[in-house]
Amino acid sequence: MAWNKPLPHPTDISAPYWQGLQAHEVRLQQCEQGHWLFFPRTHCPTCGSRQLAWRQVSGAGQLYTYTVARVPTLPEFTDEMPQLLAVVELDEGVHINTTLVGVEPGEIRVGQRLRPVFDERPGSATLLRYTLVESNHPGVIHADAEPEAAAACAPARQLPQVDCKDLPAMRALVSETYSDWSNAITVTQELIDQFAALSGDDYWIHTDPERARRESPFGTTIAHGALVQVLMSRLKLPMAFEVTGYHNIVNYGSDRLRFPTPVPSGCRIHARYRIKSVEQAKSGTQVTMEINIHVVGQDRPSVINDLVMLYM
Repeated sequence: MAWNKPLPHPTDISAPYWQGLQAHEVRLQQCEQGHWLFFPRTHCPTCGSRQLAWRQVSGAGQLYTYTVARVPTLPEFTDEMPQLLAVVELDEGVHINTTLVGVEPGEIRVGQRLRPVFDERPGSATLLRYTLVESNHPGVIHADAEPEAAAACAPARQLPQVDCKDLPAMRALVSETYSDWSNAITVTQELIDQFAALSGDDYWIHTDPERARRESPFGTTIAHGALVQVLMSRLKLPMAFEVTGYHNIVNYGSDRLRFPTPVPSGCRIHARYRIKSVEQAKSGTQVTMEINIHVVGQDRPSVINDLVMLYM
């Protein structure tokens, strides 16, 4: 998987801690007087001793405090909203800043018992996250693990069939309620660059990460709106019905196409839909499907597309 978020840069002092996480171990410093230390340093802040040793601990602890961040701490974290920022008090008494996984914001309570989750990232970094002791969340998030598949990726099931010539039945599909989410895909910088080369739109806000970090209001590069729209073909919408009785489907284009919010490079997107209208046309049945593409975790869509299809 692509990874666009900041990663740690170990120093000579902190390297054993990060090496421990790579081995799926939590390691802390302890001085000769028995005091535990965190963050890593050259001397004990309690007694001043420089006789420090790295020791493996369980990593278990309790939730000391937390914040549910509904505005991303960096643009690259847009697809992780809300961020569950936490301070964990380990059983050894030290405090570690982390994020919670496998828990809903409404379930979080100060004092809950927590266990470590080792989040492997592409390259050589492993991050330490936490989840509830009783959670069924895995203890390791592998770097090559795919994001959770949505209902669209579930085993195939028999869908109700609707004849396109049965206008009342087709109009019964119209709804204000959106479908479940599709699968999710990552909009990488490589993908953005390829689209820029193909389309000729190589404006720096899309293709120059360093300049975008300095000058862009988004703090990072963003995908072209047209690219995000085109990626719809890679998102498998969880259809709740099957239209039958037609010889051909014509894509009539869009009644409305809007790009309300940007998609930062490296974020994941998914989509959902609703049937907006069904009309009898001269040559068949015209269906307008509103498709909304969102950055994962964001309420506001990045693309709104009222796609018009003619069943003939």
